Amino acid sequence: MNKKIEKLLKELTLEEKAGLCSGKDFWRSKPVERLGIPSIMVSDGPSGLRTQCENGADENDSRVAVSFPSGCATASSFDRDLLYREGEILGDEANSFGISTLLGPAINIKRSPLCGRNFEYLSEDPYISGELGAAYINGVQSKKMGTSLKHYAANNQETNRFSESGVIDERTLREIYLAGFETCVKKASPTTVMCSYNAVNGELSSENKLLLNDILRDEWGFKGMVVSDWGAVYNRVKGIKAGLNLEMPYSGGLTDNDIVEAVKNGTLSMEELDKSVGHVLEWVFNFVDNKQPGVFDMDKDHIESGKIAEESCVLLKNENSVLPLSEKEKVLFVGTFAKEPRYGGGGSSKIRCYKLTDAVTAAKAAGIAVEYEQGYGKDFVTADEKLVKAAVTAAKKADKVVVFAGLPDSFESEGADRTSLDMPAAQNELIERLAAVNKNVIVVLHNGAPVAMPWVDKVSGILECYLGGENIGTAQINLLYGKANPCGKLAETFPLRLEDTPCFMNFPGNGRETIYAEGIFVGYRWYDCRKMPVLFPFGHGLSYTKFEYKDIKLSSSSIKDTDGVDVFVTVKNTGACAGKEIVQVYVSDKTGVEIRPVKELKGFEKVFLKPGEEKTVKITLDKRAFAYWNTDTKEWYAPSGEYEILAAASSADIRLSAKLNVTSSSKKAFNITPQTTMGDMLKNKEMAALIEPDFKKSCEFMDKMTDEEFERKFPFPKVAMIGMILSYPFRSKRGRDGFNTFEDIQKYVDKLNGKLK
Repeated sequence: MNKKIEKLLKELTLEEKAGLCSGKDFWRSKPVERLGIPSIMVSDGPSGLRTQCENGADENDSRVAVSFPSGCATASSFDRDLLYREGEILGDEANSFGISTLLGPAINIKRSPLCGRNFEYLSEDPYISGELGAAYINGVQSKKMGTSLKHYAANNQETNRFSESGVIDERTLREIYLAGFETCVKKASPTTVMCSYNAVNGELSSENKLLLNDILRDEWGFKGMVVSDWGAVYNRVKGIKAGLNLEMPYSGGLTDNDIVEAVKNGTLSMEELDKSVGHVLEWVFNFVDNKQPGVFDMDKDHIESGKIAEESCVLLKNENSVLPLSEKEKVLFVGTFAKEPRYGGGGSSKIRCYKLTDAVTAAKAAGIAVEYEQGYGKDFVTADEKLVKAAVTAAKKADKVVVFAGLPDSFESEGADRTSLDMPAAQNELIERLAAVNKNVIVVLHNGAPVAMPWVDKVSGILECYLGGENIGTAQINLLYGKANPCGKLAETFPLRLEDTPCFMNFPGNGRETIYAEGIFVGYRWYDCRKMPVLFPFGHGLSYTKFEYKDIKLSSSSIKDTDGVDVFVTVKNTGACAGKEIVQVYVSDKTGVEIRPVKELKGFEKVFLKPGEEKTVKITLDKRAFAYWNTDTKEWYAPSGEYEILAAASSADIRLSAKLNVTSSSKKAFNITPQTTMGDMLKNKEMAALIEPDFKKSCEFMDKMTDEEFERKFPFPKVAMIGMILSYPFRSKRGRDGFNTFEDIQKYVDKLNGKLK
């Protein structure tokens, strides 16, 4: 805390301090004019600015701004530089609007494809969420603009989002739902972190000391301000004590009075209040003292929005190279989305966009002749037989048919979860009928999350565009006609059925609690473990060219868990056009010490290659790449033993592998108790060394017997006897080998624990 803020804290009255802990209105902080403390403004994001007009009729009367692709799309770029660039642009626009903080990025895990806000979130995987979230934050903040990393934590559904409590075990919370936030905090130092509405294990996030202080500040080293989601606060005093600094929006003075009374009656100390107010003042003056003018050209950045969309769209299917289209072909566009694309999600991130470029308009601007039929209702849902027949008639005469389909706002939006994976029935039926009369049907999707595709085997091509921002039409034409090469890959799994999803039995819960029974097995981790087929796997994405992987090498074949390792993979473009490939590196723990996913994404890199060109990609795996959260030792732990390093084109397309031996710096995998078994000990290399003599001694009698002698004496084979010995807990030693009392057993256990320190 600098001297300026220390001085202000001495000059502020109790009432003024309490007032600074909540907003002035919906978008602004409170000023204290007599001391020169200004009011500053925030804006919704993160894919564009939803900023209140200066003289707006209400808080939802927003200014025109450029709409960029939503998080569901940009995550598919797997491109840190792209996210940084988007952040820079938004930082400039925010500065030009006089905004202090952009409310984003949103990096909650896509636990279920039904979450109504998945369009805003990045991935089912915490590694990519953290890496891309950090890149975005660094881009925005390079313009001296603030960010608000949200929604911390475990905000993975919209149903009862204000009250539901996620029941999550410690390991799952750490490995899946907190890991992305940790990466963003450590790699990007966001200006603010926004707490979520929900409770975690019975404690509201706005009052959760474990989350807001113990982990976020004390463990991760967060130095910024913690702000509430809008309306997330219940007990304001408890929130301050837990680490919540600013309540938004204005609460009518009610919670300010609670703070004043708490200080007066001694339930809140002035030191605790000053600490909270200090963070608010640091936030205010960091913006005021470093504000940049912000040079922003909407026409230029409308073009940039289209380029970002090009990098983010995913080619899911391209049978018989139906794409790219040729301008010489007779092409029919079908679907309301072709003229009225859904460019962003509903709710707080809905942008009043600068200008919307649809595919039909973009084709015309590019001098490409296409025919158009509406196909279904303007509401995207209503079936109209007259429209269908017109589309089918035109499709019979076309060389190729491109159907623009997807989910309308009424199917997915902030505030409500989806009820199924289905697109509107009218659209599915239209696709089926078009595919029946034309073998070259391509579906272009507009959606914020996975959808079911009952027609997947009947169409030749599928281009996933997600919610691609206001210039999605230009990106679609460039990709469809080969002016740009698709290079996105899925940052989430597309399941075959809703019933296959990891949390099907527990989403969205009973209205009070949501039990995260699937644990760490979220997304591809679940499908890998179950060996379950999916519609499209995590990391999947095609190109108009082909890539060959070869020569995987590691900087070392053996490392300590305190070190990292460099993975080198050579990639060659073996096709006829330039393209970009996303090399994914997964780590598979082969030690068997703990239950872990089959593999986990721990690195990725996007590389551009001309035809015939090859490059060696370097991906560094840090020490966390091999570790899981050890609930006994309360630390990240990588067991000693063998790991497999996998270079892949998707989670289901492993191209190369290499072996790596890791030596743990920690001897202790768990606390030894009288219930611990020899088998538990022998799984871990360091702990095994302590118990191997006892195990061998316990097995000596079998070594002295032939198999025939053993079978005459015991009613089961030797292998079963070994299993029984391995499963005996140490407490079973009582009454033999000199262990006569409970104290004897405990001394033995304590001795073993002592040797692991």
